[in-house]
Amino acid sequence: MLALLTAEQFIEQRYDLPDAGQWAELVEGVPTFLQPPGLEHGNVVLNLSKALAQYTQENHAGYACFDLGLAVLRRPDTVRFPAVSYFLSGPRFAESDRPFTDTPPVLIVELASTNDRRKGMASRILEYQEFGVPHVWVVDPHNRCVHVCHRGAAATRTDDVETLIGEPPLAGFSLPVAELFATPEWWNG
Repeated sequence: MLALLTAEQFIEQRYDLPDAGQWAELVEGVPTFLQPPGLEHGNVVLNLSKALAQYTQENHAGYACFDLGLAVLRRPDTVRFPAVSYFLSGPRFAESDRPFTDTPPVLIVELASTNDRRKGMASRILEYQEFGVPHVWVVDPHNRCVHVCHRGAAATRTDDVETLIGEPPLAGFSLPVAELFATPEWWNG
């Protein structure tokens, strides 16, 4: 029987995994590999990061971390790497330089961009909510929509002809969903 890894051991060994562990997570002590995402995934992350950066600069509220490990379960440990973790409390950018954290963000953005990510999304959302994350957005490039999940409420769907409203937790944030899926101008250039 294989020895289960702790979050700390996984992070220490992650870069020795295939693709330097970029598509690996730790699930109940066992390294698990996800399919590498395609260009749509990258476009969404780029477009969302620009919108969140603008929101953060204008509102001076919180900060976003990208691909930050979240130790959502302990003994055995599970470390997830959502596309975006947004923090509103604590010193600004306190979590940015860490390989993983035990601190729950106020918002997580996941991308259902590959079959294995889509298949396991319901359990991931539940893990995040049990970890203490009150808000989860699931961006679905295939159906061009965003599923908004607030702990204790039914999930809602915002399609690409609608606007994603960030309240709660991001008061004043809004983004036309279609902009999430736009190809960057420089790509067509």
